[in-house]
Parts: sequence; C-alpha cells; structure tokens
Amino acid sequence: MRRPRIVIVGAGFAGYRTARTLARAAGGRADITLLNPTDYFLYLPLLPQVAAGILEPRRVTVSLSGTLREVRPVLGEAEHVDLDARTVHYTNPEGDRGTLGYDRLVLAAGSVNKLLPIPGIAEHAHGFRGLPEALYLRDHLTRQVELASSGDNAAERAARCTFVVVGAGYTGTEVAAQGQLFTDALVRAHPLRRGIRPRWLLLDVASRVLPELDERLSRTADRVLRERGVEVRMGTSVKEATRDGVLLTDGEFVDTRTLAWCVGVRPDPLAESLGLPMERGRLLVEPTLQVPGRPEVFACGDAAAVPDLERPGEYTPMTAQHAWRQGKVAGRNVAGSLVAGGGATGLRPYRHKDMGFVVDLGGVQAAANPLGVHLSGPAAGAVARGYHLAAMPGNRVRVAADWLLDAVLPRQDVQLGLVRSWSVPLDTESPELARVPGDHRRDAAASGPGAATEEDVHTGNDAHDAGGMNPDDMNPDDMNTDHRNEANDVKDVNDVKDVNKATGGSGEKHPAPEDGSQSITSPTPEVGRHSGGGSGSRVGQSSPEEGSQSIDSPTPEVGRHSSGPATPHDDESAGEPGGNRRDPESARKQSGRGEAGNEPGAAERGDSRAEGDR
Repeated sequence: MRRPRIVIVGAGFAGYRTARTLARAAGGRADITLLNPTDYFLYLPLLPQVAAGILEPRRVTVSLSGTLREVRPVLGEAEHVDLDARTVHYTNPEGDRGTLGYDRLVLAAGSVNKLLPIPGIAEHAHGFRGLPEALYLRDHLTRQVELASSGDNAAERAARCTFVVVGAGYTGTEVAAQGQLFTDALVRAHPLRRGIRPRWLLLDVASRVLPELDERLSRTADRVLRERGVEVRMGTSVKEATRDGVLLTDGEFVDTRTLAWCVGVRPDPLAESLGLPMERGRLLVEPTLQVPGRPEVFACGDAAAVPDLERPGEYTPMTAQHAWRQGKVAGRNVAGSLVAGGGATGLRPYRHKDMGFVVDLGGVQAAANPLGVHLSGPAAGAVARGYHLAAMPGNRVRVAADWLLDAVLPRQDVQLGLVRSWSVPLDTESPELARVPGDHRRDAAASGPGAATEEDVHTGNDAHDAGGMNPDDMNPDDMNTDHRNEANDVKDVNDVKDVNKATGGSGEKHPAPEDGSQSITSPTPEVGRHSGGGSGSRVGQSSPEEGSQSIDSPTPEVGRHSSGPATPHDDESAGEPGGNRRDPESARKQSGRGEAGNEPGAAERGDSRAEGDR
C-alpha cells in the first residue's frame, strides 16, 4: 500500500515546526517532503547579532537534513500549486523545474518585505529579512566607517557615519541597538578614527518604540537607545530617499549612505495566487488550520489568517511566535487527518496565550517581562539569551561560544565582500537568497510588486517577530522568541509626491549571464566588476550559480557589481545608498507581479520569510 505523501512549502518557523512535529507523529508511515529555497531553517531573532558581528552567519542557521532525518528536503521555490491535480510546481536554484504530488499539503510560505509608496525607497533602502541582507549590512557598516576615516571631506565623512533605520518595531529596534554598539566599537578600536562620531536615527510614525508591546518594555528600550546616543524620532518617517540621503516627513534632510528598512512584512504572493478566500493577503483557514473546502490543504504562519480564539472576530498576528506554535498544531493535525478516513474529528484547534516578551538591546542590556514580571538591564539580558538558547532547535553550544568570545575578544572589523548591494534589493522576491547575475526569473520578479495599498499606508498589521512565551510550550524544544517588524506606515499618503502605486526595481542594472561579473583578464579581481563595462576578452563567463565571480577577475576576493566598468571607486559607490545610482525618479517602476499590495519581495516560499525564517 502506498504511503501518504505530504508536502510542506516553506521551512520557516511554521514550516520547520510542522515538519519536525509531523515526522515524530507519523513514525515513518508517511513520505514527508519539505520544499524550501535554502537547506536551512533561519532563526531570525538573532539576525541583528549577525549584522553586528557578534554571531557568525551559520550560527543562526539550522540544517534541514541534519535535524529532520525523516523528512526529504527539496531545494526550490514554489511557483504554482494545482489544487485539483494536487501538485506543487517549483523551480530549483539552477533554474530546473520540478513537480511534487501530494495527499496532504501544508502551506507555510511566509511573508515578504513590505514596501510603501515612497519615492526612492526601492532604489536606496535595504531590508532585513534574510541572511544575505544581514551579511550585506555588516559589510556596509564596516565599509562606511573605513571610508569615512580615510576621507578628507568633512561633510562626506559625516554622511557616511550617519545610519538611518526606519521602523521602531522589534527588528528595527534591535538593528539600531546592535548597530550602534558595532559602529562605536569600530571607531573606538582605532586611534585614527577618534574624530569620527557615528550617528544613528530610529524613525517610526508610531508614538513610541515597540508600539505593540507592553509600555514598560517600550520605555526601557527607548531609555537604553537614547542613553547610547541613538536619535529616537517617533511620529517621523521618510518622505523621499535619494542617493545622497533621506527627506524626513518633518522637512529635515539627513545626509546618509545607509537606509535600513524594517517597517514590516506582507504575506507571500503565493497564497493569493491560489484563488482561495483571503483576509488581507492571507489564506482564510479554520481553527484547525485547514482551508475551508479543501480538507487536504493546511496553512499556517504568515501565509494563513488563523482565527484568534482568545479574541473572537480577530486573527492571530503575523509573528514568529504564532508561526512556531501553529506549526506544532499543523503537524499534529496533518498526522491526525491521515487516520480513520482523514476526517476532522479529533483535530486540535489553535490556541495561544503569551507569557511575555524579550527584546535584546545589545551588550548586557535587554527588556523582558516573563510571566508579567518586568525586567531590564543584565537580568533581562540573561533571560533574553537563555530564552534564545532554549528556543533554537540547534547550534546552542556554538551560539553560546560566540557570545562568550564576544565578551572577551574584540570583534573582527573586516568586510568580506560576499554580498553586494544589487544582490539584496529591497523588493527582492527571496530575501533568503542573494540575487546572482543572469537569474532573469528572479530579476523580473524583484522589480515589481511590493508596494502597499492606501489601506496599508494607514494601518500597520505587521507585528512581525516579537519574542514571546507560551504556557503550552515551556519545554526548551517548544519555545521561541518572536520579533516584530512593526509597520512604519506613512499616515498621509497625500504627502508623498509623484508616487506610483508600487515602487519597484533596485535602481541598478542587473547583469545578464554573458555580462558575468568576473573575468580572467580583470585588472582588479578584488573589486567586483560592473556589468556595463567591458573587461577585454572574457574567457570564463559566470553562470547564475557562480554569482558575481569570474575567472578573469584581477580581484577575485570582491564580488562584481552589476552596472558600469570595474573601478575601485565603483566598487564602493555602485549599489551603495550613496553610490553611483540612477535618479530615483528614472529608476522607479510600476508594480509587476500580482495586485498592488502584495509584494513579490521576499517570496519566502517557505515559512522562512514570513517569520524571518528563511
């Protein structure tokens, strides 16, 4: 007798937990396939520490094949689901297409970056949804400080050392907190940089930091940030972004080369493509996580609008906290649906009660309220780190070792140059994957959707990752911290001039396969070449999987850029917020994929994106 086939789309918080729970419940009596663009589960709550140089990138990734022994991982992004034929069509990293048949389907496609109709944002800002973006930000911060220390122009030095974070939710708050400590360390460690003063701004239209968390947590975070010198500006956002800086809604123009976009997320467009009943871009599901009329299909995480049984008439927010717990319920219910005819009898509805939240503010500072007890300072820091270690499904010893080393050794202030600006555009369909030259499918998808509707501009339902505790999941194996990417919504869309319904495109030219980005004749292999300039005779041309390297590059240690001839100056300017970019007006495009409001951005074809997972 053929064993039932179960396909899980997405290995984020919801998808990964579903796979793990289902594998244990099925006991080898089902074929479980996990479709995801990467071979790891990303623990998003610790991503700011990767950007700050505290944790090495692999510490926050958990191997799928290494931890899910009874699950078959398939690398690829879901492109289409045929509900009638019960098949999932996908494309693997090398562009080959495949099909997976199923008897049960779990959609945990997650979410993508949320864009607002603000001129220049898509061209000059970078999100914080995946590992490539964290690596890029770490390199970028280091590079800006290094360039500032070697520059002679005082105004340019100040602009390079000014860093703007939009969105004072969980992610934005932690990025600003960790980033400020990182840049201060870069300056403090070198005598020749003592005259440099890093300046950090945290913006949000909300009235306070962490608006959806307890006010005491908000006050603690606000106090810590201000004491460190971070300029916390509530009721303020970006009106326009340019290559030289950002125009704020209060009329001030801030010269900067860094704009981090942490305003929230939107459900992955895959959910909308199914043609099923939706609620603000999410699939409507029953409390058992089944899709009405399709008992063989389950949905959880950011892809699903799950009824909140604690608040009748409302739906659970898009947070990693809920995604993690929903994954456990989904795994049990899928296993239960396979017995005794697969009926709904005995399936468990999803319920969740928060037991508190933790916010790591870097160093020994944090804010936490476990079981309603408000903590701050070192005590909260210990709770926050202990909670993260308990929640992670792997790498606990390695993470703890990195924390210990960071406490006794200085951070390594070097840039690896592995991720270039053009490879992590804000409107990318897959933030968990860095874009590579010649990937026409991803290039096309990344230049469109992702803009918010007017409704999105006036409302913010992106409470995305906020560390929370659940009374039903007190075992370390069942705990999770969820960060919130609260929406930094522009309140008056009329203030935004010349706005297209969707701002798209990275504002940079992306190379075709034949452009390559490295050639054997390159005089500067350490500096990535731009695709617009010639390099002489090209012997080896890069394929999509080869990324931005080619055999004729004189500077192999630095990835090539996607526009313009390769020069040391271009290596810094192309793709950087203050570099050699096109004017935002000329670079702006109309939304391309799906209807306005659904981003193609980080198509987290797996739960990975939505919860920051991916």
